[in-house]
Amino acid sequence: MGTHKLEMPFIFLLTCLCYLAPVHQAEPPNVTISDLSYKNMDFAMNLYRKISSHHDNNVFFSPLSISTSFAALLMASGGVTHQEILRVLNLEQLESAAQPQLIPRLFQLLQENIAQNGSLKLDQNMALFVRQQVEVRNVFEDNLRTFFHADVKSVDFADTKGSVSYVNEYIRQKTQDKITEMISSLDETTQLLLINSIFFRGAWQSPFNSDLTRDAPFYIDNYNILQVPMMVKEDKFYTAEDIPLGARLLKLPYQEGVSMLILLPNKGIDYTVIDDEISAEKFLSWVKDLRKTRLEVNMPKFKMAEEYSLQHLLPDMGMTNLFGSSANLTHLSMEPGLKISEVLHKAVVEVDETGTTAAASTTIGIIPYSLPRMFVINRPFFFFIYHEVTNCLLFMGRVINPSSN
Repeated sequence: MGTHKLEMPFIFLLTCLCYLAPVHQAEPPNVTISDLSYKNMDFAMNLYRKISSHHDNNVFFSPLSISTSFAALLMASGGVTHQEILRVLNLEQLESAAQPQLIPRLFQLLQENIAQNGSLKLDQNMALFVRQQVEVRNVFEDNLRTFFHADVKSVDFADTKGSVSYVNEYIRQKTQDKITEMISSLDETTQLLLINSIFFRGAWQSPFNSDLTRDAPFYIDNYNILQVPMMVKEDKFYTAEDIPLGARLLKLPYQEGVSMLILLPNKGIDYTVIDDEISAEKFLSWVKDLRKTRLEVNMPKFKMAEEYSLQHLLPDMGMTNLFGSSANLTHLSMEPGLKISEVLHKAVVEVDETGTTAAASTTIGIIPYSLPRMFVINRPFFFFIYHEVTNCLLFMGRVINPSSN
């Protein structure tokens, strides 16, 4: 049987600027990429809560894409701006005055570790689009290329139509046509755009049989019931139960060291209660306590396209200076008055029988889950797509309505 491939692109666009200090290629002392993954995961959970607090709809985004982009902004920033980015990303404990490149270097090592499996289709690309009149510091440009393999491109933003077309074409190529219109307009006064795209293509280790897929009820709540295509498979799966949380876990592995972990609240448990409880510590305990058992899994097919203007969310998390007139981005350029005007993140995901297509407490009370024999995902659930070796959270989401695109 041939391998079924699906794609998953996630785009992060930033209207912004950046800096770095000189490069010293030293290995990080007493800090590992596991520490970075853990910090990124906690940031992801905090950002998820902020996004979900604004609505009761589907949620989907790439923590890795967002964190990587702001790691580049760390190199561009100084003073209060720098400290706020560190604090919101939960990276203060990883900052080293003796090694100013420590955090970018950790991101570089994380990317290299993930890419070690040559068969894993996970491409992340970054580009800085700079207004023709803005002079970027050589040190920053060199470090951006060294740590993030980023392109630096000069753009005539005064030609708004041409610059929109140029940026969208770049994103279209990087996401293999999954996102064709990232931006619809640009202000002619735009000075910098930082764009990060991440593209994942995954095939299930054990695909679902499409001949068994049939319509079945999905209970959004007690009053809203949908008929959705429900995939079915009986096999041995890694599962667990978090009794205090009132939820069950199911791992669905892809073929290349990446897995999807599904968190399904028990019947009668409000998913908004679980919103407040998920954390990096919880996630690692779930993964640790998974045990293999034979189950029949019923899972809805779903597809989502979500877009977030993070400049409206991040100030509530403590990142305000970056978006104001006092922003300190002098490590990127000596140009006065540079600030971030927009942070746009767009993510697309599709899950079907063959895999995923898209352009993410203590052990007490967590027990191996073996009964019942059925694992029926017929109500709102959470999912996390992660790299198993590093526990790096690539994507995460919440499905309230699997038929909503």
